[in-house]
Amino acid sequence: MDTNTPKGDRIAKVLSRAGIASRREAERMIEAGRVAVNGNVITSPALNVTSADKILVDDKPIAEPEEARIWIYHKPKGLVTTERDEKGRDTVFAALPDDLPRVMSIGRLDLNSEGLLLLTNDGGVKRKLELPSTGWLRRYRVRVKGEPTEAKLDELRRGVTVDGERFQGMEVTLDRSQGANSWLTVALREGKNREIRRAMDSIGVTVNRLIRVSYGPFQLGKLPQGDVEEVKPRVVREQLGDKPKPKVTRTRSGGKTMPKSAASKPPMRGKPHKGRGKQAPRGKN
Repeated sequence: MDTNTPKGDRIAKVLSRAGIASRREAERMIEAGRVAVNGNVITSPALNVTSADKILVDDKPIAEPEEARIWIYHKPKGLVTTERDEKGRDTVFAALPDDLPRVMSIGRLDLNSEGLLLLTNDGGVKRKLELPSTGWLRRYRVRVKGEPTEAKLDELRRGVTVDGERFQGMEVTLDRSQGANSWLTVALREGKNREIRRAMDSIGVTVNRLIRVSYGPFQLGKLPQGDVEEVKPRVVREQLGDKPKPKVTRTRSGGKTMPKSAASKPPMRGKPHKGRGKQAPRGKN
């Protein structure tokens, strides 16, 4: 056994597990002098801590780590997937229900995209499910303007290079055409920035609606826009490969018991939380 190995975990990991922020954001908070350990402000994330250490963020003690939880959110068009937007645009996190704990998004959907957005209270889960090595398929319903011929779609299936960036081959199916528009089903495993929009532009068609309908085993189903459903703890453990843990009764401010998980197996229907944000028109597929 190496007696020189520091005990505990890196401070950024501990903050992430406590639901404060992602590891990267936690490191920025540390560098900004917002974190104190045992009464001393730290400015470097190169520090291991244990349960015996007293950690404050913005002069407030952090909570004990919760069991990892995941929610499905039906993001409307017109919301930015960020906590604060420098342009003053409406954000996903401002639109979430008040009774949700602090959560982070697993991946992103851009301003004009809608559909399934996964949320979690655990930075480790966020990191794990965003890694390309996880290999989860993301499926989208895509409406395009133009003529997506099979020859053009074959280019996407083989993989295209856009502005020097290589996109892996996509699964693409032409579902139907309606006048100048066509509906496609597109599935990919990468999720690079605006990948589908840029790839469609490269074959001469323009995306005018993009809806994510699944992320790995998690399905959007018929969840209304702006609503949130929690995935059952058992399903979360199965998907993360975790062993069952003892049940923990959680309370929120005021001592009220948090509601039980509202979802079941995909499509994971249940009693949803109602979002506070302004909902975009639902439209017809």
